Amino acid sequence: MRFTVVLLFAWAMPFLPAKAPAVEPGFTSLFNGTDLTGWKISGSQQSFSVSDGAIVASGPASHAYYDGPFRNHRFRHFELRIDIMARAAANGGVYVLTEFEEVGGNERASGRFPSKGFEVQVYNGTAGPRTGSLYHVVDLNESIVNDETWFTESIIVKGDTIVVKINERQIVNWTQPADWNGGQEGPGRRITGPGTIALQAHDAKSAVLYKNIRIRPLD
Repeated sequence: MRFTVVLLFAWAMPFLPAKAPAVEPGFTSLFNGTDLTGWKISGSQQSFSVSDGAIVASGPASHAYYDGPFRNHRFRHFELRIDIMARAAANGGVYVLTEFEEVGGNERASGRFPSKGFEVQVYNGTAGPRTGSLYHVVDLNESIVNDETWFTESIIVKGDTIVVKINERQIVNWTQPADWNGGQEGPGRRITGPGTIALQAHDAKSAVLYKNIRIRPLD
């Protein structure tokens, strides 16, 4: 009888969702570790899922934009930290200073990618800008992290400067020139007003995992 009671008690216990991990002092988590609450997807809804506390981006090109309540999802001066892992040969990225677009306006990818803001690349392959690149603004040719390995990407935006760090190693420090016109990516690649954060699902053959997404305002 005692054994039966214990089983019934265990069965009756409510399911408790996983808690978002603790973050560093001054930072606020933008992802609860359980579902996509606070995120709005442009493009294929099936390209984003949540598994083991991480957002998994894998599927047709689309983007998950932070659309939650913190700072009304508008950030201008901040430090963003994200733990990332790219599966073998995967491509992805993190956008900052962007805004939700039902269909991206960037002609380079047939309208599938955001036309505003800057992308910090996630790609450890052998051709094209590597992980940590400020895409087509400061492109890196060296892979400093490996596929199938978690790393922490920090993106700091202050004034007209963007700094990118991988595992605390600074790899980009770019200040927007007064006459900057957006470069190869077009006029939307300018630091102007505030924007939100977006995670990229690049293609169906890529899988990139994003977790511990946290931000610290600097204003």
